[in-house]
Formats: sequence, C-alpha cells, structure tokens
Amino acid sequence: MDTQSVIAYFDEQAPGWDAKMKKNDAVIHTICDHAKITEGLSVLDVACGTGVMIPYYLKRHVASVIAIDISPRMAEIAREKFPEKEVTVLCGDVEVADFGRTFDRIVVYNACPHFPDPGQLVSLLSSLLAPGGILTIAHGFSRETINGRHKGGASPISRGLLPAEELAQIFSKYLEVTTVIDDETMYQVVGRCAD
Repeated sequence: MDTQSVIAYFDEQAPGWDAKMKKNDAVIHTICDHAKITEGLSVLDVACGTGVMIPYYLKRHVASVIAIDISPRMAEIAREKFPEKEVTVLCGDVEVADFGRTFDRIVVYNACPHFPDPGQLVSLLSSLLAPGGILTIAHGFSRETINGRHKGGASPISRGLLPAEELAQIFSKYLEVTTVIDDETMYQVVGRCAD
C-alpha cells in the first residue's frame, strides 16, 4: 500500500465525504462507551477524516482532542468544522508523528484497513498510551460490510479487516483486552494499558 496513493485517494474523496457518510449514532455511542471516553480525558483520534468522531468526544466533555489525518484535504475540512479550543487537527502520518506526549484514549474509527501492518500500528499506538490508557480500533459496521466496501474503488489503498479475535491477539501482546466485538452491526477491539 503506497502512502502517496492513500493521500491522493482521500484528498479526492474529501469534498463529498460528509455528504456520503453513513453512521449509526447508537453504535458510535456504544464504541465510545466501550472505549470509556469520559469527561476530562485526552483523546488521540487517528485517521480522523473530516472529524466524524469529534462531536461525540465533545459531548462527553473530554479535556482535549488531537485529531490526525494523512490527507491534507480531510484535515483541512476537520479543522474548519471544529474550531473549539480543545480540538487540534493535524495533517500527518501517525506512524511517524512525534506528539511528545501520551494520551488517555486513542481511537481508530473506520480506518484500520488503510494501515498496511496492524501489528505495527497497535504496537505504536500502545506506546502512546498514558498509564491506564485505552486503545480502541472500531468500525461502525460489520467486518463483512467493511471488507465488501473496500473491494471497490478503495481496494488499492486497503487490506482486509482482520477477524476481531485475530486483532485481539495482537492487542494482547501490549494491552489487557477488555472488549472484542465482531457482529452484524459493528466491529471493535479495546485494550487497556497497565497503570
């Protein structure tokens, strides 16, 4: 998977992204509940796109959100949509970014298939968690639905989404796995860092 191809694809998709987006509020709230997104926490939103998750963090009164996306156009749209002082939107590759800090919560929502090596991603993100911090990789649809979508125009910049149990095995090398869901409505793996 070529990084420049990923950037070009999402830059091209960005202007119409929000209009085409399908989301299920109840599922997203469930994802946030399992990730224990609560008041006063710092959140790193990985591959944030146009910021679909940011309103859900703000409704839960988090202290800060750093959202990062590799697509300049996606990041620009997210930045325009969320001028709140507690939100910082960065354009960059999370796998090489230097945040100079750790986070209470890290969320990868609807983006995992665009990372070429899930093991490398989980290892890196686990290292960015504060003691007791929580990492979640989640999708607001079933694995079958996600994999079906990525067989179309996004196939050159995607790989298949692993069964959640396989992703949980990767998580377990670094974190205590607390949630594994892979059903007809959603997909989520959650892991907690030791205190």
